[in-house]
Amino acid sequence: MNKLLITWLFMAVVSVVYAQENDYGSILRQLDEAIELSPETVAQYEQQTEGVYRQYQNARTPEEKYGLAFQLYEQYKAFMNDSALHYLSEAERWAEEQGNDVLVGNCRALMAFQCSTVGYYNEALAFLHRINKKQLDSTGLQNYYQSQMHVYGELGYYSNVLSLKEEYFRQQSLYRDSLFSLIDHQDPTYMMYRVYQLQEQKRTDEARQLSDQWVKRVSPDSRDYAIACYYRSLSSNNDDDRKYWLAQSALSDVRHAVMDQASLLALADLLNTDGDLDRSYQYIRFTWDCNNRFNTRMRSWQITPILNVIEKNYQKAVAHNTRVLWASVVVVSILALLLLGVLLFLHRRNRQLATARNDLKTSNKELAAANRRLATQTDELSTLNAQLSTLNSQLSESNSVKEEYIGRFMSLCSQYIDKLDDYRKMVNKKMKNKELDELYRISKSTELKEKELEELLHNFDSVFLHLFPHFVDDFNALLQPEMRITPKEENRLVTEIRIFALIRLGIEDSSKIAEFLHYSVNTIYNYRARIKNGALDNRESFERRVKLLGMPQ
Repeated sequence: MNKLLITWLFMAVVSVVYAQENDYGSILRQLDEAIELSPETVAQYEQQTEGVYRQYQNARTPEEKYGLAFQLYEQYKAFMNDSALHYLSEAERWAEEQGNDVLVGNCRALMAFQCSTVGYYNEALAFLHRINKKQLDSTGLQNYYQSQMHVYGELGYYSNVLSLKEEYFRQQSLYRDSLFSLIDHQDPTYMMYRVYQLQEQKRTDEARQLSDQWVKRVSPDSRDYAIACYYRSLSSNNDDDRKYWLAQSALSDVRHAVMDQASLLALADLLNTDGDLDRSYQYIRFTWDCNNRFNTRMRSWQITPILNVIEKNYQKAVAHNTRVLWASVVVVSILALLLLGVLLFLHRRNRQLATARNDLKTSNKELAAANRRLATQTDELSTLNAQLSTLNSQLSESNSVKEEYIGRFMSLCSQYIDKLDDYRKMVNKKMKNKELDELYRISKSTELKEKELEELLHNFDSVFLHLFPHFVDDFNALLQPEMRITPKEENRLVTEIRIFALIRLGIEDSSKIAEFLHYSVNTIYNYRARIKNGALDNRESFERRVKLLGMPQ
């Protein structure tokens, strides 16, 4: 039982891994396509942003100016850093015009975060020092703590002085605690920083569990999905899983025209390590182009070493391929010379064979003519054989029908002779006994006739179905579904089918059929017309097709 359970668990794990690998390949193909379509995506995004800018230009009141400037900041936040800082500064100016200290403080907190994101740490601290916390609402306070935490985390990460690094991280931890006390634990911001904190504490399983919950709550069509997938990649326990989530994140970034490409940068680095140099080089070049548009020195510092390594590996691969190409050229040249020698030899042999070929061509023409004559005769013989085969089949069937019916006819004749003799004896006996009234009654009754007719039809049905056991089914197959006839008794025919059974045997004259079945000619004609009107195909050829039922194909 334990072995079976282990086997099932192993198969389940293998199935999940295989499915994710297939999904990863599909995502990479989608990512390649999204990168190829990126110019159109960026153009649409810029067109959308241009629409907001025109509204901003036409706005009249400080409140309208502030709202549209802040909307432009949101548009440029991950697209073009300089423009994002500019419009956030404009939003701050319009907030000051309104005398709204809450909005001013919130803008400065966001300005600090944007600066720290791109490596402007002194500017970020300067903006934070200009903020009066008491004038902030809950949103502004959340942005303030988030900016403080981010700038000190970045300073700690990049500092080479141990004492300063520890102090920066201590400040980061204090502001993170303040932020956590302020926001709901289901908030994406809490999940993002909590996952990062758990990673720092080496609590990878908890970080993975929390990030999985986060990914499930975010719509795959949203910009936040890229962020959730990126943080999910941080808690991956192997490179394949990490590449999968980085690819998901990068795909979302490219589709949303995000120029701050962290996920694609990390994915390019992993692909370079795996030896997928073409795709790695494509991704790092795209990341570099995006960074040039976003315009941040810090991301350039991060990209440059990776770009150099990838480009160096790529150049090595190109050089190796070039050497292989030259070697191939040499080998192909040698083979070409050998081939040229073979061609010269073959040319000489061809000249020797030309005369023989001409003689053979003449012989082939004569043989072809003889073959055509033979083919014509063969076709004629095949046609005759087919006709003979059909005639033999019909003759065989006719002989079989004759034998069956002659045998039954002889038997019936014998039976009728016996019945006549019995009838004679019965009449003789009653005459002796002076039972003339009884004889008169018997002779007047049609019961005997009906009984004998019923027995005749029964014998006919039995013999016919013996000769053509599938006739009823084949006959119904020629009719429309609503016109199909099912006999009430097994091995018996009904009048309509019995009429066409006689036609199948070659009795086509309605008067003869009427005489046999003891019906009027008009009745037989009406039966035939009604059945033919219910035919699936052409009614004119219906009786001809009935005659072919049961015949060998």
